[in-house]
Amino acid sequence: TELLTGYGDIFCVWFDGACGEGPDGNVQSYDWERYYEVIRRLQPEACISVCGPDIRWCGNEAGDTREQEWSVVPGRLRDTEKIRENSQQSDEKEFRQRTLSSSDQDLGSRAVLEGENDLVWYPTEVNFSIRPGWFYHESEDDQVRSLENLVSIYDRSVGGNSTMLLNVPPTKEGLIHDRDAERLRELGAYLRRREAHNLVEEAEMTATGSEPGHDAANLRTDEEGSYKTPDGIRSCEIRLTWEEPVKVSMVVIKEDIRFSQRIEKYRITSVCGEERQVLCEGKTIGWRKNAVFEPVTTNEIRVEILESRVAPVIRFLGVY
Repeated sequence: TELLTGYGDIFCVWFDGACGEGPDGNVQSYDWERYYEVIRRLQPEACISVCGPDIRWCGNEAGDTREQEWSVVPGRLRDTEKIRENSQQSDEKEFRQRTLSSSDQDLGSRAVLEGENDLVWYPTEVNFSIRPGWFYHESEDDQVRSLENLVSIYDRSVGGNSTMLLNVPPTKEGLIHDRDAERLRELGAYLRRREAHNLVEEAEMTATGSEPGHDAANLRTDEEGSYKTPDGIRSCEIRLTWEEPVKVSMVVIKEDIRFSQRIEKYRITSVCGEERQVLCEGKTIGWRKNAVFEPVTTNEIRVEILESRVAPVIRFLGVY
């Protein structure tokens, strides 16, 4: 109650799954439902993460993500991290590769959801530290993650239908160390620079049929509006062409998650004259997919939605 009434608006209450009493200590009992009631009453806008009903843990502390990440999952996953034996442990190789205890790498496919009576919207969060440890140690000043590594994790997490929580430990003086701060500035500058100019702005765009009011032109801006195929049509193709060749190394696709998460398979292809090259293919998209590939020079990019649970609804398309 003190934490939620003395510090203004709280956007997140993060319950670590660890039970730190040790093998010979007393096992603590947690009154989860009582905690949730207090949070909802005092800070109704706060998300409750990990041992909570709003945001789930990805299953490791190394920045690893799944090939397909579904936000709609069996409701039983909400109880996974409340169980002490399944809680977070040290970031060792064996632990990094394990899956959530209630399931495996596939958490939301049709096969997994079949027979489930309780489905929930439960997006995942990827949490990791900018240094080897969670707390500040002077001996780790030269072990701050590289810009390349942070960008890679960003593209797999934020660009893989997840949220990203990056731990930055304060020093003994209560400050962020200069090396950590500099790396964060570099990361912010890189991400802003990379997406400063969307090549879709100069492209001619065509797409397969759309539902009235959900025209493909809505894909040009990340604002209100979306592209949607007519009900019953579960695949589509969007073509972008340029008069002069453009250099491309990333395509960003966003579903309009107000309509839930629908897309199950996609493919991105470059067409230059008679030459065709598959740049990326995958399964889920969700809130955001960063499709990153080796740079290509091309006159045409095709984005194909090959399978979708119902008519796909896409909010935004970016080419960089």
